[in-house]
Amino acid sequence: MNQGGKNTFRIRVISTVFTMLALAVFKPFGLDVWEWMGYVHLLAIGVLGIVCCFVTEGIMKYVVRKPWQQDMDVDYIIRRNLWFQLINTPLVALAICLYRHFVMSDLVPANVLSWNNFLETLVIIAFCSFAIGLYWRFKFRSRYLASELEETRLLNERLQQLQQETERRARTAAVPAPNEPTTPAQPQATATTPPPDITLTGSTSESVTLQVSDLLYIEAVGNYVKVYHLNDGQVLSDMLRATSKQMEEDLSDYPMIVRCHRAFLVNLGQVEKIFSQAGAMQLSIKHCQDALPVSRSHTADIKKAIKSV
Repeated sequence: MNQGGKNTFRIRVISTVFTMLALAVFKPFGLDVWEWMGYVHLLAIGVLGIVCCFVTEGIMKYVVRKPWQQDMDVDYIIRRNLWFQLINTPLVALAICLYRHFVMSDLVPANVLSWNNFLETLVIIAFCSFAIGLYWRFKFRSRYLASELEETRLLNERLQQLQQETERRARTAAVPAPNEPTTPAQPQATATTPPPDITLTGSTSESVTLQVSDLLYIEAVGNYVKVYHLNDGQVLSDMLRATSKQMEEDLSDYPMIVRCHRAFLVNLGQVEKIFSQAGAMQLSIKHCQDALPVSRSHTADIKKAIKSV
């Protein structure tokens, strides 16, 4: 059994034990009539609960298409647990009703299979599932937030290293070797090294020429884009009639420039800090007070770009 399977088994056992404790305290279904045999029936009901949980896991994986994954985020966990409870609760209630009918109806005739018994069992199991769901919701959210904070810290460290490496390479490229003659000609860009300067143009005559390292970010505004960049230490913005998709294609040779949102392209070299607000990642930009949102669909792209550049 892999680690994911072990975690699933542990979670289901803990949930089942919680339900058994609740049944042992309130003794529904005539468990008090059976005296010490009631605990045997309680154990059998617990086994039925675990079996139903694994049946539900199979339904979640092959029917609902929401398998258990090690790298699940908190939203996926919440949605998956909701689906799990909606399927597992009536399934467990039905299994307990059948057990009551075939095994526990000798001393308690009211345990015969009926709609009233099913609804009674469903309400009891639904209450237990609700309480268990609250516990796991808090448990997974706390664990996710802790791991998110740690991951954000590591991303910031890697981002600083990346920026320092980029600046060091830029300084090295600007200083000629001791025996290399200095010429006024600009160095030619190679196939693997894109030029440090670029001209961005739109569908009209407007254009903006800048050093790529001075680009802060690009924002889509309707049929235009606003190019935020540095000029003599000042933050300027130029409007171009173009789409952010076009800008992304023009800047595709620069791995430090990535899309963080459908409306924003960002230069990772100009990101001062990565932080989370209301559970969402945001990028604080240098030289200004702007914070760019990172959409969930592009979070993985940002992380990959920082780790792989």
